[in-house]
Amino acid sequence: MRLLQDTELSGPDRRRALSRLTDQWLAQLFAAAAPAGTALVAVGGYGHGELSPRSDLDLLLLHDGSTEAGALAALADRLWYPVWDLGLALDHSVRTLAEARTAAEEDLKVQLGLLEARHVAGDEDLTAELRTAALARWRAEARTRLPELHEFATERARRHGELRFLLEPDLKEARGGLRDLTALRAVAASWLADAPREGLREARDTLLDVRDALHLTTGRATDRLALQDQDQVAAALGLLDSDILLRRVYEAAGAVSYAGDVTWREVGRVLRSRTGAPRGARLRGLLGGGRRSASRAGAPVQERTPLAEGVVEHEGEAALALHARPDRDPVLPLRAAAAAAQAGLPLALPAVRKLARTAPELPVPWPAEAREEFVTLLGAGEATVPVWEAMDAAGLIARLLPDWERVRCRPQRNPVHRYTVDRHLVETAVRASALTRRVHRPDLLLTGALLHDIGKGWPGDHSVTGETITRDLAARIGFDAVDTRTLATLVRHHLLLVETATRRNLDDPATVRSVAEAVGSHGTLELLHALTEADALATGPAAWSSWRATLVADLVSRVAAVLAGEPAADQTDDGELTAEGERLAMEAWRTGDPVLTLYAQKAGHPEAATASEGAHGASGGEHGPEPVGVELSVALPEQPGVLPAVAGVLALHKLTVRAADLRLAELPTAVAEDGTATDETPRVLLLTWRVAAQYGSLPQAARLREDVVRALDGSLGLASRLAEREAAYRPRRTGVQPPPPRANVAPGDSAAATVIEVRAQDAPGLLHRIGRALEEAGVRVRSAHVSTLGANAVDAFYVTDAAGAPLSDVAAARLAQRLEAELR
Repeated sequence: MRLLQDTELSGPDRRRALSRLTDQWLAQLFAAAAPAGTALVAVGGYGHGELSPRSDLDLLLLHDGSTEAGALAALADRLWYPVWDLGLALDHSVRTLAEARTAAEEDLKVQLGLLEARHVAGDEDLTAELRTAALARWRAEARTRLPELHEFATERARRHGELRFLLEPDLKEARGGLRDLTALRAVAASWLADAPREGLREARDTLLDVRDALHLTTGRATDRLALQDQDQVAAALGLLDSDILLRRVYEAAGAVSYAGDVTWREVGRVLRSRTGAPRGARLRGLLGGGRRSASRAGAPVQERTPLAEGVVEHEGEAALALHARPDRDPVLPLRAAAAAAQAGLPLALPAVRKLARTAPELPVPWPAEAREEFVTLLGAGEATVPVWEAMDAAGLIARLLPDWERVRCRPQRNPVHRYTVDRHLVETAVRASALTRRVHRPDLLLTGALLHDIGKGWPGDHSVTGETITRDLAARIGFDAVDTRTLATLVRHHLLLVETATRRNLDDPATVRSVAEAVGSHGTLELLHALTEADALATGPAAWSSWRATLVADLVSRVAAVLAGEPAADQTDDGELTAEGERLAMEAWRTGDPVLTLYAQKAGHPEAATASEGAHGASGGEHGPEPVGVELSVALPEQPGVLPAVAGVLALHKLTVRAADLRLAELPTAVAEDGTATDETPRVLLLTWRVAAQYGSLPQAARLREDVVRALDGSLGLASRLAEREAAYRPRRTGVQPPPPRANVAPGDSAAATVIEVRAQDAPGLLHRIGRALEEAGVRVRSAHVSTLGANAVDAFYVTDAAGAPLSDVAAARLAQRLEAELR
């Protein structure tokens, strides 16, 4: 305990001291009752000679077979029980040399543990014999064991993910973690290959230091760096905040992952040279190499196939030609990278090292060849990623793009994002490469994709900051003034299309005109449309869908018309109803009851299925959820509380609301229930919702209508039932406190209404609570545009006063404050 509390001792020194202290304690326990022919051996992580504060002990009680079973059992009890009494985790076994060999043959994990075998007490010769036999067997069986180890690592990565992209990473099991370091040591012990050493020890120390701090601050033997523990761990390590902590972890994991890629590639090359063509499924995954590394139809692989000036293919990798002079060719790093990516080959490690060490920096602005090779690299698709990462690991990317270092390994706290900022930028370029046939300037699309979030390395609005950085980088890369302005516009407005399409009323001409003014030209609009899709696809599955794609395409079409000189059509007049809307409104006014329809467009088919439920009991059907959404229309006579009531019912039925349009319609002709005409002017609320089932199929229209009626008359108990749902939902969240909700007035977005934008943590009944607050404030909601990204809801409401006019600045500010107070 004193050792763990010693502030002067930390990191590797403390882990070694803790291991030595444990060795001494166990040796004393062993010496008190150990018969001849026995030895206590540390294996696995403990065998490596470094212990974290809560690490388990991997111990093997080894014997030569001459000791009686009773004596062995007594010795084992004397060793194991004190460990358990201290609350330490223990992985133990009692074996002879032959039994240890058999266990290693049957279980790869046992074999790996024996490779780390270290003598603790007893017969040293017995331990030495065990270690010598384990290493000899491992080297003799490397041809079959290494592919098995590679399979284990691949499956582990599939289960636990990639450490450098996880918000709550498992420091041990995730790809790039401590297990991979163990695997790299095992490969080195086979003598077939060795991992690149640059930065690997520092990476290991970083991961172990973080795990030590995690054990000490939580008091638990855990390897998962949970969100609620990150601030404490950062403080224990003397770091400013948890973002810096994650960035260090990600950098370390990236170094381990890259070392693993290089090492396994080398293992494949060596095994391929010894075995010829791969045999068996296990070897194919390991030995496949690059696109052209394996023989074609039995033809031998050429030793050095030219790929570009100074670049050749050699043994499945892109390498430098023998005549290449990187010290005299500043474009060679980009040329080699582009050639490798286009050929689908990895960059050879010696080539990367030599380029980083000897290639001079490019002149500024870059020559045309460098710019062309840069764009070629970005346009290679998936093959760009490993080449880019090899260049980044060697420091070549930061040399080319100085601002890259600020986004490198930078975490993104929004769970919608799958990747760190730097990898997201590369992934966006990968996605954009598939869209280059849609645009007139693929080079601007690819470059804009790589730079669109470059501002996230600085404080403030990353779009605004990124615009300034992009102007500098574009000029550095060698784009002319016109192209530089276009790239700056792409970065400044890369969120404009998707945010406007999902959060604003596209029928309002002011919305379309504002986008047209920001974009400026049809060519920029074309590029921005492709960038929007690439960015969303690279973000994660929650960021893009058929529904969002449809909305964005609709907005682009309207903006293109304005840029072509056509006036923006105003379709916001409440009095204009479709024939179907007028039918529903007439039926609702005539009967005095809600009328509800579900309209679900089937994927891939133009026809639609409709289920309706009116006052006369027409039965509704069930329909599976549709990716582009399902339209739900509700018509009912004008009355208070409609928006919160319907929103609450939809939440109870687990329907996700994507957009809502609310209209107060005055019907031209009034017809009473008995069919006679009246002089009364009918006023009917018509609500059109775009919804999707969270899971399963859509509820029946009849059930929805029944619950709407009960919600309006108060018999449903809507508030209490929603509270129960939210209480059940809350435990599934993480222990981190989400940021407080925000409501603000969006200036100048509409001439016909005031736009209030609400950002909050998504939860069941959120729209119901917002609708209730708006209802109590006495404002009229013309339309609502709802967007949910991961755990975050961003909803925009077009509101007017009771007379149908936009709110005054003072009234709008008070309404925003009231909404924030209600949601807190």
